[in-house]
Amino acid sequence: MRMRINLISVAILWFFTMGQQGFAAQSKDDCSFPSGLQEEITKRFPETRLLRLTDLSAHDRNLFQKEHGNRCPGFVKVDFYGDGKPTFARVLISMEAPKKTAELIVAKQIAGGWDIHLLEKTDGAPVVWSQGPGTYTDVYGQKTIHSANRVIVFCGYESWAILYAWTGKGVDKVWLSD
Repeated sequence: MRMRINLISVAILWFFTMGQQGFAAQSKDDCSFPSGLQEEITKRFPETRLLRLTDLSAHDRNLFQKEHGNRCPGFVKVDFYGDGKPTFARVLISMEAPKKTAELIVAKQIAGGWDIHLLEKTDGAPVVWSQGPGTYTDVYGQKTIHSANRVIVFCGYESWAILYAWTGKGVDKVWLSD
């Protein structure tokens, strides 16, 4: 009888341990980033937080996960400037009544801190990802960007998408959909 209770206890312990690991893997949205960056963003953008999978509607979450898995929809590491230095695009959201506001920022690590720039501000909960270097033409066929570096895509699903590229002198953008 005592042996049976021990086996049941071990089985229950194993179930909970493996269940917790499985749950953590399913719910993780990989929104980790370097220490120091969060502190700097909190100073510059108070009352905002990083966009996560749970902030998306079920429909948008499904679309994002179909293409990007459980990656964080509000955070991407990207060699935006082509210099190999740590650079991150982040979507910060604030809860302003009655709707959400989202800000796309790009943060580059420099000696002694972070160089942070606001690229866009909009309503809702748009997502961010990176695409490779290349030639990108706007939705109207009127503007083309040639990028030697990776680019940033800021997307409000089923509504709009904007691509940002570093030109060597500044940031340029094209509307991929409108």
